[in-house]
Amino acid sequence: MPHLELPTTARMIDHTLLRPDITDADWQLHCRQAVEYGFKTVAINNAGIVKCKHYLQNSPVLIDAAVSFPLGQCTLETKLMETLDAIDKGAGEVDYVINLAEVKNGNWRYVETEMHGIVQICRDSHVVSKVILETCYLADAEKKKICEIALRVLPDFVKTSTGFGTGGATVADVRLMKSVVGDQVKIKASGGIRSLSAFTAMVEAGAERIGTSSGIKILEELKHLHASGGAA
Repeated sequence: MPHLELPTTARMIDHTLLRPDITDADWQLHCRQAVEYGFKTVAINNAGIVKCKHYLQNSPVLIDAAVSFPLGQCTLETKLMETLDAIDKGAGEVDYVINLAEVKNGNWRYVETEMHGIVQICRDSHVVSKVILETCYLADAEKKKICEIALRVLPDFVKTSTGFGTGGATVADVRLMKSVVGDQVKIKASGGIRSLSAFTAMVEAGAERIGTSSGIKILEELKHLHASGGAA
């Protein structure tokens, strides 16, 4: 089990709020929590970027924008425009969902063109890019192929899931992705990670960022473990 310190662990977490019925009070509370606990980002839908930018002003917490979320079935032009708009409004990181239909069609040129376009926009803007595979819908060969494309395009992260599919992150998928990208592309695990044990398992498998709406619970578990003399 890796040794996890509280500040380091907090900075590995994208504090996630992606419900469709979010109020201004929800945004404000979410951002206040992110600052209080020291999370890396708030992971949100793009409609909340301007409000969250206001709530996070003068803090190190970044805004992580979800692009073409959660289905990935926008046109390339729409995804590029959404990425540009999110960055213009204040996003410091972008998580986009690949076009799964084109993956299933075996249209790998499209998948690479899409990835290159979005990653290049992020790179030019000094914004972190993450490619969401939505692994629950993919065969292992498809996951490997997308990761191989990522090795050519070099996004900052490949990411397991949106959390809105039929399944979330698994240790097996993180290990598979890691076996392909090695240290050239980082891995973000998300979807169903709700406990310190699940967080730790993903880190051991190779994940360097965790997307979760249970970040506070995970950090409180870690605090309790340290207070009791345990180690994580």
